[in-house]
Parts: sequence; structure tokens; C-alpha cells
Amino acid sequence: MWLAKVRELTGSPIEIDWQPFSLSQINNKDGDNVWERPNVVKGDDPVLLAHQAGLAVKRQGKEAFEAYFMALLKARHEDKADLNDRAVIDAAGDAAGIDMARFREDIADPDLLRELADSHTKAVEEYGAFGVPTFVFDNGNFAFLKMFIPPEEQSVEIYDNLMKSMSEFVHVGEFKRPQPPWPHGVI
Repeated sequence: MWLAKVRELTGSPIEIDWQPFSLSQINNKDGDNVWERPNVVKGDDPVLLAHQAGLAVKRQGKEAFEAYFMALLKARHEDKADLNDRAVIDAAGDAAGIDMARFREDIADPDLLRELADSHTKAVEEYGAFGVPTFVFDNGNFAFLKMFIPPEEQSVEIYDNLMKSMSEFVHVGEFKRPQPPWPHGVI
């Protein structure tokens, strides 16, 4: 994905502390909390499965999580796979080389839903998050970013410019291209 390409091209680490944020919750019109629904708690509704999986893999360490997260992003954005499908979740684990026995044990932990709820609530209440990704910077600034994967030759320059703009230029509230369509040839 884009940030992995920037890391590869620059040879420099990109430190990101990925935290779960539920689009199902933010778009929920029922007034309840998705993570408290009995069918979600029992595991019958996989609407939060990818979040639970990511939190479970975080218990295996940063490298395992980054490999797993990249496998999930590839599955979702390149392969157009359904992240509510347990087979897709497990295949990402196999691709990332995580400890699958430990993963199966950790993903069954009901405390993962509380971790997701806490992360989501913090993002909404402290940063006004409404979508992903929302970047939170060490200087207290934060910003939502919507984009498509840029061509490789522009990846680093776009990354550098966006990080500077989002982290430093607090007087820029939004810049947005009219939709539809995005500029021809982008998607």
C-alpha cells in the first residue's frame, strides 16, 4: 500500500500507531453501540471481525501487526475481499506469518470489543474523528485524509507534503475536490 511504498522508497521507518475506529459505529443510525450488540458479542455478526483480528495480532508485537495489517489492506483494497469473512481474516494471518494458534486464542477474547470501544470513543471525543484514516500528530494536531494510491514516483513527495500540511498548517480546515468525478485517470 502507499505508506509501505513510501517506507520502501525512502528506506526510513514511518512510525504509525494504528488504532481501531469503527465506520460501522460512526454510520450507525440505530443509536446503540455496535460492539454491545448481542450478536456481535457472541461472534455471530462479523461486522467488527477485522478490528478484533487487528487487536488480537497486536498482542504478537509490532512486526507481526504491521505484516498482518498490510495483508488486510491488500486483501481489502487490491483483492476487494470482504473483511467480514473469517477465511479472508485467516488468510491474511497466513500471509503475514503470524502465530495462528495464538491468534485463534486471542481473537476469542471478549475484551477486544472493549478495546475497540475505548479506541473509537477516544477518537470521536478527543479528535472529532468521523472517518479513516485520521492522523493524530505529536503536536496535538489531527486530520482526516481521503485519497487514492498515488503513482510510485509521486509517493514520497505526496507523503512529505501531506504530513507537513496536516501536522503544521492548522488554519487549513479542508481542501476537497468536487465529486464525482475525481480527476480522470486517477481511479
